[in-house]
Amino acid sequence: MRLIDEQYTKVPVYGIRRMTAWLQSRGHIVNHKRVGRLMRLMGLEAIYPKPRLSRRDDRHKIYPYLLRGMEVRRPDQVWASDITYIRLQRGFVYLVAVMDWFSRYVISWALSITLEADFCIEALERSLRRGNPEIFNTDQGSQYTSMDFTQILLQAGVLISMDSKGRVFDNIFIERLWRSVKYEEVYLHDYADVREAREGLRRYFQFYNTERLHQSLGYKTPQVVYESRD
Repeated sequence: MRLIDEQYTKVPVYGIRRMTAWLQSRGHIVNHKRVGRLMRLMGLEAIYPKPRLSRRDDRHKIYPYLLRGMEVRRPDQVWASDITYIRLQRGFVYLVAVMDWFSRYVISWALSITLEADFCIEALERSLRRGNPEIFNTDQGSQYTSMDFTQILLQAGVLISMDSKGRVFDNIFIERLWRSVKYEEVYLHDYADVREAREGLRRYFQFYNTERLHQSLGYKTPQVVYESRD
């Protein structure tokens, strides 16, 4: 799973067959059935760079994608959220983050050992204590379409936007965040447990928001750009 995670982050178009062949080429005795089982456990599919950790529930309401053709010009105009897989020495956890699209500022994040909606709701509620976006964008996963999640946004007067099914670039900025998190933090450390993962990610997001310069932001930090709304 550790090798699959690294290779998938590097080459997200690899499906089960290609991932199996890649592992075999490096001397690992494994068949496609085992690789498929592990990739499903990790929530990975070869749908370009989008790990499908959020599974759609057809009983839930799906909201339209509101960002097509929109120019995002200011902080708190659009927030986005997504989930990714974080490996540990033994086992794994899931990470959710809420990001401001304009500034790339990570407003909040949370970890969970399951894919229940609770940790997404925790991150959302923590974010809304800092302010309200005009639009909140996610994929169509059951965590985000659940009534418990959407009602919080509706009660706050936030417009809900959801990626078109199969359009992985609808939420491209948070996809880039995951690549940064993996290459600049997770793969450089070997978290023994959830506590170590939480502490390592806490330090990284502090660095990401307050010290890491972004070329797309004119070599400013996300915090500087986000706080320019004040």
